[in-house]
Amino acid sequence: MNKELMNGTSAIAESAIQAGCKYYFGYPITPQNELPEYMSRRLPKVDGVFLQAESELSAINMVLGASAAGARVMTSSSSPGISLKQEAISYMAAQELPAVIVNIMRGGPGLGHIAFSQADYFQSTRGGGHGDYRTIVLAPCTVQEMADMTFNSFDLADTYRTPVILLGDGMLGQMMEPVVIPTAKNKSPPRRDYAVTGAKGREQRVIKSFFVEGKDLKEHNWKLFRKYKKIEQNEVRYETYLLDDAEMAVVAYGTAARIAKGAINRLRKEDEGLRIGMIIPKTLWPFPSRVIKETSRYISDFFVFELCTGQMIDDVRLSLEGSGHIHFYGRPGSVVPTPSELARIMARHYYQSQRKKKK
Repeated sequence: MNKELMNGTSAIAESAIQAGCKYYFGYPITPQNELPEYMSRRLPKVDGVFLQAESELSAINMVLGASAAGARVMTSSSSPGISLKQEAISYMAAQELPAVIVNIMRGGPGLGHIAFSQADYFQSTRGGGHGDYRTIVLAPCTVQEMADMTFNSFDLADTYRTPVILLGDGMLGQMMEPVVIPTAKNKSPPRRDYAVTGAKGREQRVIKSFFVEGKDLKEHNWKLFRKYKKIEQNEVRYETYLLDDAEMAVVAYGTAARIAKGAINRLRKEDEGLRIGMIIPKTLWPFPSRVIKETSRYISDFFVFELCTGQMIDDVRLSLEGSGHIHFYGRPGSVVPTPSELARIMARHYYQSQRKKKK
């Protein structure tokens, strides 16, 4: 397999095309503009459709329409733009329409900053819009993972008939690394018996999210609930790093996990060899709660590191179910610590926890 040097947004775009995505609707916003730019060049060459909408609201509703018609479709944006898309994402979850939605996070709240951030964790993992619904949230750490997760996200969306969010950040989007773009022999999407493609010769199909009778909405919400439980059972993804002998476990994802891994390697190589490992969630929803809970049987200290003021802490705390102790360090505002700087902070928390244990 030949590797190409690509940035994260271009890797996402090409992987989507290789997965059979023929429709892209979006609106420009930094720092993800290379993605629609790439799509505008490539999609016409594969008989696809690229359309720059007049707004984020228009783009996501075009995604809804294309998905309802049976297409494999994608959109992308960055934090404020994703906020504008939330109403339609809620509609798509209710209508059980598959789509891939890429969020290359930037600083917030408000217009914030055009550089990277991890401050959209709550928005992505808690639904973001109104009503009882969830979306699968994938969290890549490398350009290769951005490519692989994009490719797989279309199958996940189709399998569960749900929107899937690929949650990257501005640093991963701009970063260039060698990557192998996934390919498939059959790029055609699976048959969609629900698609509204005209009713000639068959019974009428209706895609809706409005229910006149309360009991019908109740039944529909329980149906969605059962689907989300199935996703929680089948689609949790994570990696562990040097946990076997660890006395403290770092929990980080995306760019933060890359920095944390560098910090852990430095601390492991020092004379004292601090025994610190890491859990890297690859799905932020469903969250890898079980592995964190199981790890708490032999590790009592967990160090959460995020490029925000701390949003994943809630899920780590819920996973621990009252056991263990949580340390936190965050960096909001697109200011990133170096691995050596983070190593010093980790070491301080590590020694504090060791002193408490001795008392």
